[in-house]
Amino acid sequence: MEEIFKEYEEKLSPSIIDEIRENIPKDITKEKLKKILDEAVRVYEDSKIHPGECIGLVAAQSIGEPSTQMVLNTFHFAGVSEMNVTMGLPRIIEVLDATKTISTPMMEIYLKKPYSEGHDIKKIAAMIKEIKLKDIATEFSINIADFTITVALDEEKAKALGITISQATKAVAKFAKSADVKADKNSIIIKLSQKGGGLNMLYKLKEKIKEVSVSGVKGIKQVLPVKREDEYVILTAGSNLKEILRLEYVDSERTVTNDINEIASVLGIEAAREAIINEVKKVIDSQGLKVDTRHIMLVADTMCVSGQVKGITRYGVVSEKSSVLARASFETPIKHIIRAAVVGEEDMLTSVIENVMLNQAIPVGTGLPGLITKIRK
Repeated sequence: MEEIFKEYEEKLSPSIIDEIRENIPKDITKEKLKKILDEAVRVYEDSKIHPGECIGLVAAQSIGEPSTQMVLNTFHFAGVSEMNVTMGLPRIIEVLDATKTISTPMMEIYLKKPYSEGHDIKKIAAMIKEIKLKDIATEFSINIADFTITVALDEEKAKALGITISQATKAVAKFAKSADVKADKNSIIIKLSQKGGGLNMLYKLKEKIKEVSVSGVKGIKQVLPVKREDEYVILTAGSNLKEILRLEYVDSERTVTNDINEIASVLGIEAAREAIINEVKKVIDSQGLKVDTRHIMLVADTMCVSGQVKGITRYGVVSEKSSVLARASFETPIKHIIRAAVVGEEDMLTSVIENVMLNQAIPVGTGLPGLITKIRK
């Protein structure tokens, strides 16, 4: 059998040969194996892109056409008001525009054993969720005469969430560094010096103190443990990849967020490229549509080629085009043309869009060489 595989080493890539080797039955005949390999060669040759193929236009058409048929929907988790996920066309736009602040940041937190088997899963989920001071307080009151803010805490609620008064006091003291913060029975008293700001400053501080994070991971607004096949996964509303990966019970190799820019800053550009591909594929698959992965990979490569994630917007990928007319064809044409005229910029008409605008033949093709040779007389 091995001599047959050797015959096809130059016709097929090693990964395809290895995959066929793993999946064929042990008692296969040489004739059948040859038939399988011949069919693999045919499919492999058909799937190759020919020199001169306009891959950019094909990718744009292949993604653009199905995405126009997408539904503008949001998926809600039953019983949890904050847990909703942007789906369909709005999500595709969010990913391809590389939006800095996405509408529904989410994480899928995978756990190490024994927690992934359900051990203390509710306790772990509660430890991850961010608890703000307003969640455990019953009242915020201002004393104008003493220039103090008193925060009355709900003892039962704090105990249920595993938060002590000293823990809450430390969090407030860390936030209000210029104030004198101390605990008094079930209350926290914040005393300000009367220098500058006056009542306005006191009121603003009271509003800011409500948002102080007392425990949990900052940015994680809601948690939902779910069972997937044999293991438990924690879904979250809100995202903080850097802090979550530091937790010892979290499986850092599989835990993901849907925020592309956060992935780029924490894990690097290669991880961000993979995340763009996965997120776009997830949306397209959820809508029951089919797009070849290679088209999505081309878009992801275009967005990440500079080493930073750049959206397909006039501030991102389009702004880097060397052609004035190509930039002008996307958005704000007058601005681009005036700016180019002021600095005396030249357009060499080397790409597709500017030649279409001028009704000229387009120089189409990826990696198609221009051949210069001396002709024999």
